[in-house]
Amino acid sequence: MAARRRFNNAFKRMIVEEYLSGAATQAQLAHRHNLSPNLIPRWRKGYSAGKLTQDNSEDISATDARIRELERMVGKLTMENEFLKKTVEFKERKKKDFNRVPPSPNKGGLKGGAK
Repeated sequence: MAARRRFNNAFKRMIVEEYLSGAATQAQLAHRHNLSPNLIPRWRKGYSAGKLTQDNSEDISATDARIRELERMVGKLTMENEFLKKTVEFKERKKKDFNRVPPSPNKGGLKGGAK
């Protein structure tokens, strides 16, 4: 299966403006640029709605950078969380050991006690 092609807003705007100017028909543009004829009406709707006025490549790179930063923070917080859990577990174990009564050396009671 072929990879899906992505078109930037400048290309879409160029195609729509050429179509709206009457320089070429929808079928001619689709054939010339190897596009699906269904794309041009969809792009035309976006053009009339003002969605093709700016290129979103800067927004995408900023979003990608933000995602990388957030993933880094999640990793750091995960490591800190694991460390804190282990610390609490260690302290609880130490507290139990400290409060535990040591076993008597004579488990069976006193041997050779008073007669």
